[in-house]
Amino acid sequence: MATPAQKLADALDVLERLQARGRIAVQSADISRTYRERLVSAGFLKEVMRGWYIPSRPDEPTGESTGWFASFWGFCAEYLTERFEDQWILAPDQSLRLATGNRTVPPQLLVRAPGGRNRPTQLIHHTSLIDTNLALPPEKDRETNDDGLHLYRIEAALVAVTGQFYINYPTDARTALATQRDGSALLERLLEGGHSVVAGRLAGAFRNIGRDRIADEIGATMKSAGYVVRETDPFARGLVTPLPRDPSPAANRIRLMWQEMREPVLRTFPAPPRRHDIKAYIARVEKNYVNDAYHSLSIEGYRVSRELIERVRGGGWNPDAVEADRAHRDALAARGYWEAFQAVEQSLKRVLAGKNPGTVADEDHPGWYRALFAPSVAAGLARAADLAGYRNAPVFIRGSRHVPMSADSARDAMAALFDLLREEAEPAVRTVLGHFIFVYIHPYIDGNGRMGRFLMNVMLASGGYPWTVIPVDRRADYMAALEQASAQGDIIPFADFLAALVAEQA
Repeated sequence: MATPAQKLADALDVLERLQARGRIAVQSADISRTYRERLVSAGFLKEVMRGWYIPSRPDEPTGESTGWFASFWGFCAEYLTERFEDQWILAPDQSLRLATGNRTVPPQLLVRAPGGRNRPTQLIHHTSLIDTNLALPPEKDRETNDDGLHLYRIEAALVAVTGQFYINYPTDARTALATQRDGSALLERLLEGGHSVVAGRLAGAFRNIGRDRIADEIGATMKSAGYVVRETDPFARGLVTPLPRDPSPAANRIRLMWQEMREPVLRTFPAPPRRHDIKAYIARVEKNYVNDAYHSLSIEGYRVSRELIERVRGGGWNPDAVEADRAHRDALAARGYWEAFQAVEQSLKRVLAGKNPGTVADEDHPGWYRALFAPSVAAGLARAADLAGYRNAPVFIRGSRHVPMSADSARDAMAALFDLLREEAEPAVRTVLGHFIFVYIHPYIDGNGRMGRFLMNVMLASGGYPWTVIPVDRRADYMAALEQASAQGDIIPFADFLAALVAEQA
């Protein structure tokens, strides 16, 4: 008779074959009831709605949302295709958000589908989707993204969204507008549909981002076709700095976020203190190392002690001779943190000596990252390829609705971030937005939080602020503030949080 373990292994074989075919959504019909119940009981399947499941991790705590948010877009694509075949499309506003790199999971996903039921379908973790009985746009106005989601093309969505989209999602709207090299594709749709009001709104929107030529082109072309166009700016306020002609939506998104969030940070964060003696500043940083390492590693879930950190710093940690050290993941993390801290200290000295902090961070951060993970690679607990640099695969943030951009987009976004850090005159802005946008991009497979906090402290030093530790007992507040900024675009809670810590630790 098969043992319980063998029975579970048989069920896992079926699930593995489904996943090998790229399946994210699992239907009741895909797996026998016996296997399905076994997998749900063991935690390898999680029910999303009646008859529909997603693969999950058995060690995932009750109520944990990470697996669902990571699976959300793929699940919705498979579920909607099963119900409607190819006769469905996401609403224009959601199409624009996804097409410009905003993968935040919405509380409710609006879908258009002939034959839709016009009522919400409840999912898990306070999410739902509603399929509305509406006609699809012409085929030329549709596209399918890498997740299998059917979207409006950007030009069609810009014509279809209402003026409220520009108020609710200004960064997404401007990012979408910046993808247009000229007005041709938009004008084709505006003229075919006789959209004179939309034409006036789009002309005003392009002028808002500094693309006067496209704005003029829209107005003149519509007028020549006999339409009266009244140009109106749909945004709540103007753009301080026009966007460069950069084809990367990811880079433009980062530039726009910086502009949107800069003034709130300046209103919140204290003015820079007077400059400190460099030797005295570095001495205080070194004195703070144990405290910083304990809290920064603990925030990431490593079970470290101050004794372990002192043993690593003092050279008592010896993976070559001591088997326990070689296998001890936490000791390796502590050793990597010590080596990275030394590299960051050298960067601090360059910044305190007057070097541009954005340039220093751009040049030095790959070295911080290599130092952080070299001990784990040397011990065989991480791949040598992990030291190569920015990630080449998707990554997810535990419990967050914010789904970081693709690996290719992250590279464009990081280049824009370091340009902004280089150009920014205010150390408070460099500090808050440097840390937040770094973790928003999430450029690495692992270590993003530690790297973001190193970057934050280098930027703090550039303004004479003290090295600041984020205490592990404030982790929930820290993560909630980052989530508010990532998912809702509200930087004030995070700026308030860091400002209070800087004041406490001054």
